[in-house]
Amino acid sequence: MNFRNRQHGFSLIELLISLVIFTVGMMSIAGLQIVAKKSNYESLQRTTASHIAYAMLEEMRTNGEGIGTYLAAPDLGGGAFGDAPASDCSNPAAPCTAGQKASHDLWFWEQVIDGAQEMTADGATGGILTPTLCINGPVGGAAGTYEVAVAWYGSASLENSDIDDCGEGTGKYGDGDTNRRVLQITTFIDPNI
Repeated sequence: MNFRNRQHGFSLIELLISLVIFTVGMMSIAGLQIVAKKSNYESLQRTTASHIAYAMLEEMRTNGEGIGTYLAAPDLGGGAFGDAPASDCSNPAAPCTAGQKASHDLWFWEQVIDGAQEMTADGATGGILTPTLCINGPVGGAAGTYEVAVAWYGSASLENSDIDDCGEGTGKYGDGDTNRRVLQITTFIDPNI
């Protein structure tokens, strides 16, 4: 008897094993893509918060006479500041007082942080997710260290940060504020300069 082992192509089991390995690899790549998109979104939120905080500090620095208005403002975000001020101070040639300019700045930057600058039929698409902007400084608006903090809703639960209490305890950032992210920018401002 002449038994010859003739092997032609793949067997069904080899094909199934290859398919399982390929499927696991593709699922891993898809999972990696999802994690990358979440990280990219978190990065975008942080970048937007940084831009807004620095811009607010510059507005305060250039409007030293109105610094008390900035400090007296409520925490911004979610329409807390309300409607647009009566005086439109977006034009530098407009006859606005320092307080009116500060009120307009606060309203404008709340619009930016809430995403009202980019609208679709479904609502605001820009801005930061569940934002809170807090301004702190010396009582009476004297020369000293001023701080702008921006809090937003992060995608993952982490231990609550002790860096700043901006937005803390509002119930907007999950149980125990575990989804609260905070960016704090501090600078020295002398309103008399």
